[in-house]
Amino acid sequence: MASQNQLASIKGAKVLMVGAGGIGCELLKTLALSGFQDIHIIDMDTIEVSNLNRQFLFRKSHVGQSKAKVARDAVLRFRPHISITPYHANVKDPDFNVDFFKQFNVILNGLDNLDARRHVNRLCLAAEVPLVESGTTGFLGQVTVHVKGRTECYECQPKPAPKTYPVCTITSTPSKFVHCIVWAKDLLFTKLFGDKNQENDLNVRSTDATSSSEHVEDVFERRKDEDIEQYGRRIYDHVFGYNIEEALSNEETWKNRNRPKPIYSRDFLHDEIAQQNGNVDNAASDPSSVSAMASLGMKNPQDIWCLKENSRIFMEAFKLFFMKREKEIGNLTFDKDDQLAVEFVTAAANIRASSFGIPLHSLFEAKGIAGNIVHAVATTNAIIAGLIVIEAIKVLQNDTNKYRMTYCLEHPTRKMLLMPVEPFEANKSCYVCSESPLTLEINTHRAKLRDFVEKIVKAKLGMYFPLIMHGAALLYEVGDDLDEAMVANYAANLEKVLSELPSPVTSGTTVTVEDLKQELTCNINIKHREEFDEEKEPDGMLLSGWTQASSVEKDDNKSNGNGGSTSNASQAVPVEAEDNVEMDVPSGKKRRLSEISSQGLLSFTEETKNHGKLEVVDDDDDLVMLDGDPGLNKRKRMQ
Repeated sequence: MASQNQLASIKGAKVLMVGAGGIGCELLKTLALSGFQDIHIIDMDTIEVSNLNRQFLFRKSHVGQSKAKVARDAVLRFRPHISITPYHANVKDPDFNVDFFKQFNVILNGLDNLDARRHVNRLCLAAEVPLVESGTTGFLGQVTVHVKGRTECYECQPKPAPKTYPVCTITSTPSKFVHCIVWAKDLLFTKLFGDKNQENDLNVRSTDATSSSEHVEDVFERRKDEDIEQYGRRIYDHVFGYNIEEALSNEETWKNRNRPKPIYSRDFLHDEIAQQNGNVDNAASDPSSVSAMASLGMKNPQDIWCLKENSRIFMEAFKLFFMKREKEIGNLTFDKDDQLAVEFVTAAANIRASSFGIPLHSLFEAKGIAGNIVHAVATTNAIIAGLIVIEAIKVLQNDTNKYRMTYCLEHPTRKMLLMPVEPFEANKSCYVCSESPLTLEINTHRAKLRDFVEKIVKAKLGMYFPLIMHGAALLYEVGDDLDEAMVANYAANLEKVLSELPSPVTSGTTVTVEDLKQELTCNINIKHREEFDEEKEPDGMLLSGWTQASSVEKDDNKSNGNGGSTSNASQAVPVEAEDNVEMDVPSGKKRRLSEISSQGLLSFTEETKNHGKLEVVDDDDDLVMLDGDPGLNKRKRMQ
């Protein structure tokens, strides 16, 4: 039973929830039943059928509607006298700035991606508002408290890089279905529908590609007077036929491997398919509801399509993108909640898998692999939601000595399923909350400012509205209030190598990067370096001072140092944990990871062996990771 002081704190609190999914539904219910009177919710998602088994505030009739708004209406039915304000929007929208965050007493996160988590963490630091972070995966979960000046922030301990795969495996010798998914998602989908300026390893082959480079460079550009059907068939024949034949020309590669078979559209896409696919013009006007399966009358996502069906889905999805979502082409990134994108990637991965003799998978299975999905357990969400509220009440009462990071385990450890740990102090080398400088090794005579912006500022530091300065010289800026001359000037700078900028960036100089929306500033010391290992350091640059653990399949287990992937084809894929990895538990004794959880979904490197902080990266459908911190014993508990 709450004390009078606690009740007073609860009733007078203004709380912001970010996320109204698996954790969010449970959290909103628990907040309302605990006496909170003023709750705000931000969530950009709409309700899907797949949500209904665990997000209990939603019903089938709500599919397609805003999660935040439906959750509000559901809770007000049994708590009609409280105030719940929903925002069907992205938390990274400009409206949700530092001033917006300052109005709240505490922020409660139930997010589903690392990028948004980092953004909220930075806004909370700038606004000096406490953050209660959370995540679940299957039976595992965690709740952590982050208070500026009192505890470490969310980014104090770098998050491990996802499991990665060598480029040559993805592009030339796939042996697992996940290799085909990575190829379809990160190479083919990006090449066709994503940023055209982004480097793409789609055409890396086991043979010397220079002999056919002209063919490769032209094939992905739509030709004049070429209709979508012809364009799609040409792409199909190139990636599933021509590229395979090119790979087969290197006999050495296939001495100890099964030889793949080229697949051409003429074998599976006959002329009558164009007439059968005539539903394109009748597809829904809402881009988010466009579906190749619906257009072809295919309903069950758990069916495993044959090669002909995969080919039809591939072509139908391809045409729908160009006919119904043409305005998005060039800016698309894969999203597991984008039905058409999932259909295209599933079909492309299955066609490639068929070529290499790899078993085919259903759309349901492929979506799980592509989105790194570990299916959620409603009970875990409910437990974590309760722990969030407990920590939120402590925060409201400023009861710092009782703050706890709490982990929910699958199997009892020392007769405990809930493991509380005292929070750690801020990491003095954290570039986010301690503003420690970073070091970037880069070839200043070859690398362009665009490379620095895309690969470091955006991809590594998570700054999407950056201002970049060298001394007093402003090199680059993003904003709506820039005049045309400034925009043209910054665009020109992007194409210049660092050493040839108006204020040259060379070895020994310091570049300042600032994100005005996050109110975050970072200093980066530049160190010139001539050569980089193309396989291990594909970005051609190395960020240090903020070292992120990484893991690469087979023997490539060395960290890049900059927290980056080892290839463009290296997005997160589940990693099995070894039983001999150890972590600290509250008693101070080391326990084997297998004693804490038998779940094989922990990403780690050798550096994590002495680290005791489990990190759940996403709510609901994601992975549990161990933060790569070799110096756990040096970290100080919060005093």
